[in-house]
Amino acid sequence: MRIRPTTDKDLDVFVDTVHAAFGRFPESPVEGGGLWWSALEADRCVLALTADERPVGTAATYAFELTLPGGTLVPAAGVTAVGVLPTHRRQGVLSAMMRHQLTGLRAHGEFLSVLLASEALIYGRFGYGPATYTQRLTLRRDKAGLALPRARGAADAPPTGQDNGSVEVLRRTECGEILEEVYDRYRRAQPGALSRPHRWWALRAGRPPISPAPRYIAVHRDADGVPDGYASYSLGDGGTLTVDETITTDDAVFTALARFVLGHDLVTQVVFQHFPPQHPLRWQLADFRAGELSGDTDWLWVRLLDVPRALTARGWFTDGELVLDVEDPFLGEHGRHLLTVRDGKADCVPTDREPDLSLDVRDLGSVYLGGTAPSTLVRAGHIRAHRPGAAALADALFRGDRAPHCLHWF
Repeated sequence: MRIRPTTDKDLDVFVDTVHAAFGRFPESPVEGGGLWWSALEADRCVLALTADERPVGTAATYAFELTLPGGTLVPAAGVTAVGVLPTHRRQGVLSAMMRHQLTGLRAHGEFLSVLLASEALIYGRFGYGPATYTQRLTLRRDKAGLALPRARGAADAPPTGQDNGSVEVLRRTECGEILEEVYDRYRRAQPGALSRPHRWWALRAGRPPISPAPRYIAVHRDADGVPDGYASYSLGDGGTLTVDETITTDDAVFTALARFVLGHDLVTQVVFQHFPPQHPLRWQLADFRAGELSGDTDWLWVRLLDVPRALTARGWFTDGELVLDVEDPFLGEHGRHLLTVRDGKADCVPTDREPDLSLDVRDLGSVYLGGTAPSTLVRAGHIRAHRPGAAALADALFRGDRAPHCLHWF
């Protein structure tokens, strides 16, 4: 078996092979594009071939930017289209492709890789750990009235989160540039968010609202008329209004968009897909039980390819120092690092000091964005704390400025 990069001429073979690996057939093109593989980058795809040149495996990456705690934007390789034909599974093809891919990314200077895991059991052994989470919020419209609290100590003050903007309803086909601009501002401020390159929007490659699937878009504009948020939604049979994604970093704008969809006629319930963890909307309901959370699951998985570079790239919000003993079984590597944080910046250097924490690189990926507390992984037996207080200090150090969240599908 050999693994080689693809060219533009290989696209049909690549697409056919990855679909066969998942037991599916390629979709037919629709007006306006929308095929998910149309955004694949040929120079970032690989094929695994048998001795007689038959394709049996595929893997690819996208060139994204990832927003880290503190607002730093860094390159991140988004792994996708990983598949092995059923006839060649459990023969080392997947491991060979993953090793080829990771070493290639590192050789090109990349220090972070991310993916969405189709199966949770697969990617931990390659060093990826779940780092962001998402859930679904279902609101019964007849009970989901919003009762925003007033500012404390001011009986005649406006409700907390008062919105002075407006909401306009547009069809998806009418507001492509608005969506792209608003999403780009959002992802630059939201830890854990990925960029959506312009070619994704232009090719309509992805899920709604990127894809050409018919959607209404509730666009929120601020008091000056500038778009600062949107909600992509559709109304299905049975009166369920489903919101694909709500894009804004302003809680008052999110509340205004929620109020809009909850006020829609002929609706019995509203379902928010990709509802951010720790979001305050449920606390704004007059009836807390009107909202039901479900579908709590992992989303973005993170893999560190260069521990010092990754740790010094993100922002930090507590001073302190930790010695991290990091194992990377898949790449056969081990390193002990002294992490020192002062005034929001980190220094990370090799050390022979006794470790405070011993952990696998996949667990470092899980805590990296601040969405998983190191102490949780200590209690789960993943991370070993070597002294009292080490887990608590790690919690304080790795905590971000806001909960990480990613809703981009790739």
